[in-house]
Amino acid sequence: MSESDLQALLRITPDKLSAINDVLLDPANEVVSGLLKIVAKYGTPDEINRKAREARRLDNLLSRLDSAGSAYLDDVRWLIQQRDRGAFISVSGFRRKVLGDRAGEMSFAEDRPVTLEISAAQYFPWLRAEAEQAIAGGELMPGRYIRVRKMKEQEADLADIVAFAAAMEVMGASYVETLDTRGTDGANVHLGGPATITGYFGGVGQPNEYPLRWVDELLYYYTTYGVKQVLNVNPGTVLAGYMLYKMGIDLEFKISVFMGNDNPLAALWTLIGAGLFARPDGTSPLIGFNWSNSTDNKTLETAARFREQLGFEDVVRFEHHVVETWRSIVRQPYDRRRELVEVAARVRNISAKHEGGDVEVEQALEARGGHTSDILDYFRDKAEIIASGDWDALTRNYLDKHNAVNRTAWALTESGLAFIAAPRLHHL
Repeated sequence: MSESDLQALLRITPDKLSAINDVLLDPANEVVSGLLKIVAKYGTPDEINRKAREARRLDNLLSRLDSAGSAYLDDVRWLIQQRDRGAFISVSGFRRKVLGDRAGEMSFAEDRPVTLEISAAQYFPWLRAEAEQAIAGGELMPGRYIRVRKMKEQEADLADIVAFAAAMEVMGASYVETLDTRGTDGANVHLGGPATITGYFGGVGQPNEYPLRWVDELLYYYTTYGVKQVLNVNPGTVLAGYMLYKMGIDLEFKISVFMGNDNPLAALWTLIGAGLFARPDGTSPLIGFNWSNSTDNKTLETAARFREQLGFEDVVRFEHHVVETWRSIVRQPYDRRRELVEVAARVRNISAKHEGGDVEVEQALEARGGHTSDILDYFRDKAEIIASGDWDALTRNYLDKHNAVNRTAWALTESGLAFIAAPRLHHL
């Protein structure tokens, strides 16, 4: 039997697709009916989207900060002033900074810009500190921000969640929130702390009814604060996200690195699911696909080919880690910048995610006994961080990530590659 004969056996026949529809449309399907009941709490898809659009409007966000008496209102207004007076370096200005007179002679791969991404932007005050540094040093603000701070804590902290949303509107940047229903919230009652650490290898998960809790939380933050993009860490909630979007709810999500997508087959399975639930216009709620740290360029290039075949090249961004936190996530040193520059020349719609400082920066910090970046810091309460005296150190860790973002932009520019920084600040 030839390879082509074997490949032909993979065809999915119409009767199998019909069976899938039968399951989805079965009134007795408790999975679907449970989802529908939660949606109904918030209204029709059109009503839900309207609430989210209103909540996300900048004037409404500013009004909410004012009503809450938030000290962050002045910071957002300051950011607007800096933007409007052109205080931030332009893309062309950054290119001249890197290349000098050669910048005007070079052409850049504008058809495949790399999104500059930073994680995790836990606290709004860090954004103000980052912006001040960017203005003073002629640096770029990222075009994409990832947050992992507890949602309820954000709400209670001077309306941090509102201030950050407002800042993203001012900057034109995209951002992702991580819902509290994420598996590490005690969902698995048999796991907890280092004593049961190997239990997490099977997946922290969102067992039993937790995917529906996730949907409820998602719709609450979508309609209340206009939070449109959230992190997704479980196959069940990925499917729930597909289904909500198919119903007409304009939410979006990115798949987390914690899902462990580290090979083309995993990507194919995820994108097939996205294809099955895509809208007639070809769009999907899956807008970010975070690869495992072990992924190499060959995997990205292979997956990019069938991503294009499925019509998702402009829909699903491949998000790839350039640097990682120094502690608690990968073996160090970890630096994928050179690989990123290589793959960015061939793969469109990719982002460069910066989760730590550059290797030499972290090494020097460690050598002098400083607080190096640690992914476990994402799960600490702000009050505890301040009480421990670690606030300044964690702020420094975040600014080191910002510096790494700018080093990546520099390397891309030297290679004639384009990037996406905060659009309303830099792409003038």
